[in-house]
Amino acid sequence: MNKCLRVSFSGDLPEDFLHNVIQKNAKKLNLEGTVQQIQAENKVKLIVCGDKDAVDQFIDSLHKGAGKAALEGLEIEPFLKDKDYRGVFRVIE
Repeated sequence: MNKCLRVSFSGDLPEDFLHNVIQKNAKKLNLEGTVQQIQAENKVKLIVCGDKDAVDQFIDSLHKGAGKAALEGLEIEPFLKDKDYRGVFRVIE
C-alpha cells in the first residue's frame, strides 16, 4: 500500500541535511518526492511518497538524522499525489 505525506519543519539543521540525510534515506528506502529549503521562512518542506512502511521509516530517519538539532514546528499531513515524481527524490535548490 502506498502513502504520500507533506512534511514541513524548521530547526538549526546541519548544512548538508537535505542531501546527506533526507535524499540519502529517501533513495535507500526507494521513495519519491521533493524537498526544498525555504530560506525566507527558515523552513524545510517536502513531499514523500512510497510504500507505507518505507515512508514511516523515512519519518523516523528525519528525527535521527537531525541529531541534536530538534525539528521545530513539525507538521505531517496526508497528501494526494498530484504529479508523477518518476521514481526519484529530488532536492530543489
